Amino acid sequence: MDWCRYRFRSVWRLAAPPEAVYAVLERAEEYPSWWPQVREFVPLDTTTGTARFRSLLPYDLVVTAGALRRDPAAGVLEVGLGGDLVGWARWTLAPEGTGTRAVYEQEVEVHARLLRALAVLGRPVFRANHAWMMRGGRRGLAARLKGSLEERR
Repeated sequence: MDWCRYRFRSVWRLAAPPEAVYAVLERAEEYPSWWPQVREFVPLDTTTGTARFRSLLPYDLVVTAGALRRDPAAGVLEVGLGGDLVGWARWTLAPEGTGTRAVYEQEVEVHARLLRALAVLGRPVFRANHAWMMRGGRRGLAARLKGSLEERR
């Protein structure tokens, strides 16, 4: 087993149509305004940016994310990742009742030196840290969508 490789999958059920969810998720520069663990996003050009994350652990991860696929009709947003995490992340959105089923998948290898050094002992903590980050993201996105839907009424 490569202790520095991770595969994550989260499923979020959101009370908004896929088009509304996609519209929020495609604006990565706005993630810090609704996702507490995304501390910063700096656009580098129209398809690439640098993001800084911090969840419960007192350690920042910095990645460069570049668009691999943006397909609103299919409900897919996918980015390639470089920096402290190397790999990819993808959102896949589908209608579910009157809302959306949002699936987040990520496959990465940790390149951050400290996290690589702590890979074996820290793995359960790193996975829990990621889970905490995803819970914060789901709550933040649900609140952002609720506010957007109320503004339209």
